[in-house]
Amino acid sequence: MTGPRRCAVLGHPVAHSLSPVLHGAAYAALGLDEWHYEVHDVTEDALPAFLDGLDGSWAGLSLTMPLKHAVLPLLDHVEPLAQVVGAVNTVLPHGEGARRTLTGANTDVHGIVAALGEAGVHGDVRRAAVLGAGATAASTLAALAQLGCTSPTVHVRSAARAGSLLRAAHRMGVEPVLRPLEAGAPELAVADVVVSTLPAHAPDALAAQLAGPVRGVLLDVAYDPRPTALAVAWERAGGTTVGGERMLLHQAVEQVRLMTGRPGPLGAMDGALQAALAPVR
Repeated sequence: MTGPRRCAVLGHPVAHSLSPVLHGAAYAALGLDEWHYEVHDVTEDALPAFLDGLDGSWAGLSLTMPLKHAVLPLLDHVEPLAQVVGAVNTVLPHGEGARRTLTGANTDVHGIVAALGEAGVHGDVRRAAVLGAGATAASTLAALAQLGCTSPTVHVRSAARAGSLLRAAHRMGVEPVLRPLEAGAPELAVADVVVSTLPAHAPDALAAQLAGPVRGVLLDVAYDPRPTALAVAWERAGGTTVGGERMLLHQAVEQVRLMTGRPGPLGAMDGALQAALAPVR
């Protein structure tokens, strides 16, 4: 289809999203003057109707919480990685009307691997820890498996809510060990890589326990506030941190590639991200 194309980020809440900044910068750099990126606050209950209303002008959707699991039964096709992980953060519409199909993909795994790569993590991860058990935690397990760790510890607030994560791990051939979140500090200290997928402030009590030295790299997917209490404590204890905005950037670069068919312009998108975050540094 020629003419104006629409893309958007969906979630609830979603007003804080930086995705419009990233995708808008990409369209400008690529000369896609008729492409527009929108923000839609959509709940799980409202998602089916929103998807049913897509017409041929739509080129792609970015999904954030709580839609990454909820969208799966609404799709016509799910790419293999997203199927194994059990989480979709990208929807690609094709056609319209009776011929319209929706394909789900996962770019979060790419984003996690690339963000950790910025801190020198490229493979041979022996010990890793994950905080949280949601959709991003499942993507983290897949990323860690790509980096060599198939038996990470997963620190959760409630083991009873980790069922979907454990099922995803089984599909991946990953064997995580569940641990209570509140007692996780000693194991984090000896990990090569720690990824926190928890909401902002959720790991603050754990951060207060990090009194001793740590040796690994922490990726905290939360980026508001910047830095998080966990990141401050980690650096104070001698570790290396990667901000969650780096994951956001790299997964968005891959989304742009999938939605436009052209390589995502990393430099332009990174520049726009830094400019957007500058006032809160």
